[in-house]
Amino acid sequence: MRALLLTAEGPQLQTDYPTPQPGFGEALIRVRLAGVCSTDLQLVAGYKGGYRGVLGHEFVGEVVEAPGNNRWLGRRVVGELNIGCGRCDLCRRGLGKHCRSRQSLGIIGRDGAFADYLTLPIANLHVVPDGLSDEAAVFVEPLAAALQIREQVAITPDNRVFVLGDGRLGLLVAQALALTGCDLTVIGRTPAKLALLQHFHGIYQPTLNEAPVMAELHNQPADVVVEVTGSPQGFAQAVSLVRPGGTLVLKSTFAAALPNFDLSHLVVDEITLVGSRCGPFAPALRLLSSGLVQVQPLIHARYPIDEGVAALDQAGRKGVLKVLIQPL
Repeated sequence: MRALLLTAEGPQLQTDYPTPQPGFGEALIRVRLAGVCSTDLQLVAGYKGGYRGVLGHEFVGEVVEAPGNNRWLGRRVVGELNIGCGRCDLCRRGLGKHCRSRQSLGIIGRDGAFADYLTLPIANLHVVPDGLSDEAAVFVEPLAAALQIREQVAITPDNRVFVLGDGRLGLLVAQALALTGCDLTVIGRTPAKLALLQHFHGIYQPTLNEAPVMAELHNQPADVVVEVTGSPQGFAQAVSLVRPGGTLVLKSTFAAALPNFDLSHLVVDEITLVGSRCGPFAPALRLLSSGLVQVQPLIHARYPIDEGVAALDQAGRKGVLKVLIQPL
């Protein structure tokens, strides 16, 4: 099969990569469409200590083999990317995504979705409703990650919330939080990206990340700040925007270390720091099916898998939102 691998020499397309075989309780899935995530680009930059294998964890596909689970055959599915051991204390407590020996699709120990086929446990799969397009379904995983914030932090219409970052995930986070009715400001560096907010449900206050505007926001800090810049520099700016006693949610993952990481400010101002990663698929599917979250405006380009290296290059360029890779 064809597969886009991260090697020691960088991303490379292989046309004769072995097709994976499903183990007990697993399914073989033909990938219909996959999305390039900022995490994929950070893996190329060295995140996770040098992952080697097939990239990609955002996908929609079709089950073609499911030993012992034939009812799954032919179903269109999306899949959660973390696979715990099922035996350790964390897994037994329902924290399998934090299992110390976990695999993560296209990130840790398991080949990912930038290929003709992938395998995942049946337990990780969710059926895609018939009325939901592949182009929308491929956003289930990142939208679930955006919704995880609402699982971790109680956000109400009374809250003043800043979303710092207007990229792929930032615009999904903005849509997820707008549904709470909060006083929402989206801070970004690209007018064209911020202009997309007019296509979405909810009330947004788009704000350019420029010195005069930021000075005003510093004087009116938020109850909750979500840092989703994808940049190490975003952390310091996010800390400066949250009020004393407020909450800072971190969504960014990147290969570099944080510069000038000063814990004292968090202590003195009693700021709650929340790391936020993968989230619930079922509500993501419902929101996409209902149209309450819009993703079509986020699609920048689509590439066949044979041009996968070019797709990664395009996704890493400034101003580019979602790039899709299509094996079919």
